[in-house]
Amino acid sequence: MINIALPKGRLGEKVYAMFEKAGFECPSILENNRKLIFENEEKGVRYFWVKPSDVSIYVERGAADIGVAGKDILLEYAPEIYELLDLNIGKCRMAVAAKSGFYDDNEKTLKVATKFVNIAKNFYASRCRDIDIIKLNGSIEIAPILGLSDVIVDIVETGTTLRENDLEVVETVVPISARLIANKASFKFKTAEIEKIVDSMKAQVKTDD
Repeated sequence: MINIALPKGRLGEKVYAMFEKAGFECPSILENNRKLIFENEEKGVRYFWVKPSDVSIYVERGAADIGVAGKDILLEYAPEIYELLDLNIGKCRMAVAAKSGFYDDNEKTLKVATKFVNIAKNFYASRCRDIDIIKLNGSIEIAPILGLSDVIVDIVETGTTLRENDLEVVETVVPISARLIANKASFKFKTAEIEKIVDSMKAQVKTDD
């Protein structure tokens, strides 16, 4: 049995649809109930829903053999897992944004508000830019408006929220998409089963691309 951690929400539903098309369906997952674990013995798969940011923890710790996590989570937390496949869905980007007309004065320490502390640190370290990180957990966009920060580093999908708050993308840090990941020990001991899933999912990525 392969244990698969799916991210709750719209992305997880898209991901499950890919698994289903790939031949690893589990009809009970579509029933309207509060169950969290669903299995199809015939197909040898067991799915469970978890918070998107927790998928990599379940996989790293071995509670799940494989799972689907955003590249943002993998870059931020650097879990000890194998990244097997870019699913080419859940696409967005990690970007630096600031108030319209912002000018970055290199003589001053740049105040950066973000949930993604490690991504921001690594990005600015590569520029040798001196920064002051302000870790926030929600409503990042308000930070530059109230003068708490000069810029924010956050996920941008359409950019609508930024525009509505008179902010704009200054530069892209990294493109983000959903990745199929595997527990290292599981991949070693269940190689054939996991590779079969990966190959079937690869076909889906090509079809949907």
